[in-house]
Amino acid sequence: MVDITHKTNTLRIATAEATVLVSKLATIEAIIKKQVPKGDVFEMAKAAGLLAVKKTPDLLPDCHPIPIEYTGVNYKIEGLTIIIEVTIKTIYKTGVEVEAMHGASVVALTFYDMLKPIDKGVEIHQIRLLHKSGGKSDRSAPPADLKTAVVVCSDRLSEGIGTDRSGARIVEKLETMSVAVHDLSVVPDVKEDIQDKIRQLTQASFRMILLTGGTGLSHRDVTPEAVRELLDREIPGIAETARQYGQSRMPLAMLSRSVAGLIGDTLVIAMPGSTGGVTEYMDALFPQVFHLFGIIEGQGH
Repeated sequence: MVDITHKTNTLRIATAEATVLVSKLATIEAIIKKQVPKGDVFEMAKAAGLLAVKKTPDLLPDCHPIPIEYTGVNYKIEGLTIIIEVTIKTIYKTGVEVEAMHGASVVALTFYDMLKPIDKGVEIHQIRLLHKSGGKSDRSAPPADLKTAVVVCSDRLSEGIGTDRSGARIVEKLETMSVAVHDLSVVPDVKEDIQDKIRQLTQASFRMILLTGGTGLSHRDVTPEAVRELLDREIPGIAETARQYGQSRMPLAMLSRSVAGLIGDTLVIAMPGSTGGVTEYMDALFPQVFHLFGIIEGQGH
């Protein structure tokens, strides 16, 4: 099964459609009047579809077991065609399109099974996904030419001791989203030096500055203080989201003092200095945080 532990829970919705074609109008009339010998076709097929949705991961080896929080089965008759729509909702890390299509297919098969005694010409014509939302389909794309800088805050690295891993990890993550880093630099854990670097970058028209390191609780960790003093508007939800994401994976994430906000129209985010911590922050915040730039430019929420 695909590893989805790095993903976040979001509202996922999928609607699938199946069509059943009967060969005579008498079959449609029997369905509507509930005169089919095997019983009420609409209700029996609906019940079968609900069971099928829940059983999807039992039948498809790579399908994740997920909490199904809503399933709706609806019908529409057009001539000799019965159109079946199955809509599923959940709040989880992966989508529900397979569950919706499986449910629609079993509803259609139930129609076939119940109608074959009175109509030998029943056909299932298609099963398809109508639409889905949540996850990748709702991701915000980064603005074109988003001028980005990464600042590593570390006494040791500024003295040439050790190898930068957290800054390199941010660069690697951004590259997968087609965001180029125009400036990767190292500064010591000194508030004035951190602030000077941020000012230089904002004056050079950088739109996004990501800092890593100095967000812990040692006496040398001053990045949050340095950043907060420069912010025009703090955005608490960014750091809150990242900490919540990290806390579900690492109990010590609650000790991070990360901060985020705007200096003018420049987004500044202070992240942990560990490779694991910065990886979690990138997974938790991106690409959703790119939506912020659209809002700044006057687009709707």
